[in-house]
Amino acid sequence: MNIWQPDPGETLLSRAPVTFATGAAPRVRGMRWFRDTERNDIQHELPGWPKGPSFTARSTGGAVAQKSLRGAATAAGVAVMAFLSAAGGNVSGGGGPDDSGSDTPDDPADEVEDFPVMWAAPGTIARTLPWQLDPGRSDDKHYSTHLIVTDRRFVVVGLPFHKKNLKAIEDEVLWQCARTDISAVELKDFKDGNDFKVAFVDGSWCRLSCHWRRKLTSYLTPPRELIPLESLTPQQQKTIQEITREKQVPESVSPILSYNPNGRIRIHILLPSKYTSAFGASEVSATIEPDGRRVDIGDYQPEDF
Repeated sequence: MNIWQPDPGETLLSRAPVTFATGAAPRVRGMRWFRDTERNDIQHELPGWPKGPSFTARSTGGAVAQKSLRGAATAAGVAVMAFLSAAGGNVSGGGGPDDSGSDTPDDPADEVEDFPVMWAAPGTIARTLPWQLDPGRSDDKHYSTHLIVTDRRFVVVGLPFHKKNLKAIEDEVLWQCARTDISAVELKDFKDGNDFKVAFVDGSWCRLSCHWRRKLTSYLTPPRELIPLESLTPQQQKTIQEITREKQVPESVSPILSYNPNGRIRIHILLPSKYTSAFGASEVSATIEPDGRRVDIGDYQPEDF
């Protein structure tokens, strides 16, 4: 295996599969565009990119028809679920790991009428993103792209995806940029609630999708300041050491410490033994009070999640 590792002194914060996002509104469903600041399609200008699909937004009439068909299919699905439930079946549903979608667009021009996933003038950072992030160009049945976030940089790696062996990881670095190149990271909730926007300091941006976006962006929206272990009180350090022993954390792995808005301390640990190509870095976490006492999950406040 070849798992990407941070440099000495660099802290790995999160890792999860990402792709360029995909439109969800009727006019742009299943589509995405790569735009310059005049809304021209620039995919043919991006260096090294293989040919990919070209999309045309549906007409208003076509979008309405598609929405009606989807509505009929949804109604049929609800009827089937109701029948199974009435018959005694054990059925459940959910909107995915984050489950935070919204029917209200943040920006209709970029989410309903058009759906750019790259917005970039010539020579800007977003134009350097790798083509492997594009679901229209990469085979997601056999290949995956992960975004790695550290306290210093963003890194995109590509790796083979073997459904029968998710622990087989062979990372290839495709792209990276310094955290100082990023001006903002914003969650985008329209429809599925999987998308987030990364804006760069030069005015370019991209829209990415991740089923575990809150895990991936938890240190970015809003930014969290990391706490050095040695800066904590002896009681706080003792509790953290007890937790890491109980979780069987290797000595080579340091817990990531930060303050929650309510003043409690969040302990976040990435376990290298549980990395997979399907989910990225698995994690364990705990919360302690300022006096060092552990917080039972039943006593968590909203700020602790």
